[in-house]
Amino acid sequence: MNIGELAKQTGLAPSRIRFYERIGLLKTVQRLPNGYRSYPHEAILMLNLITTAQKAGFSLDELRTLLPPDLENWERDSLVEGIRRRVKDIEDMEAQLAESKTQLVKVLKQIEAKPEDVDCTTNAKRVSSQMGLGELESPAPATDEVNRKSKKQRH
Repeated sequence: MNIGELAKQTGLAPSRIRFYERIGLLKTVQRLPNGYRSYPHEAILMLNLITTAQKAGFSLDELRTLLPPDLENWERDSLVEGIRRRVKDIEDMEAQLAESKTQLVKVLKQIEAKPEDVDCTTNAKRVSSQMGLGELESPAPATDEVNRKSKKQRH
């Protein structure tokens, strides 16, 4: 089939298909005497594998090492190990995201629990203290304010 047909079958742009061919992910292409590309039916499966793997977080470099040059030469152990690594990476990311979410929810609850008679600066100090973030420093006074205080002390 030609690149237009393959693009329709896979939903990929012809430029994307040519890109995968150029970087060595799609190797089943044949050149006809007129210079046109001809793709076997397996190219649909290979492109679907590439796009599915990318959605799962595999980089193109990783795919280059995991995908076989043709579908008859799968390196099963390498593929299984690559998928296991990706699953572990996803589990690690999920744990980190859950921890981040827990921390943000705690901070949000503390901020939302601001007493009405407390200003924002005092509330920020309260939240910081309750969250174990340490003491917040007061902002340095502006230069004009320092000069006014100095003059008042002299008079």
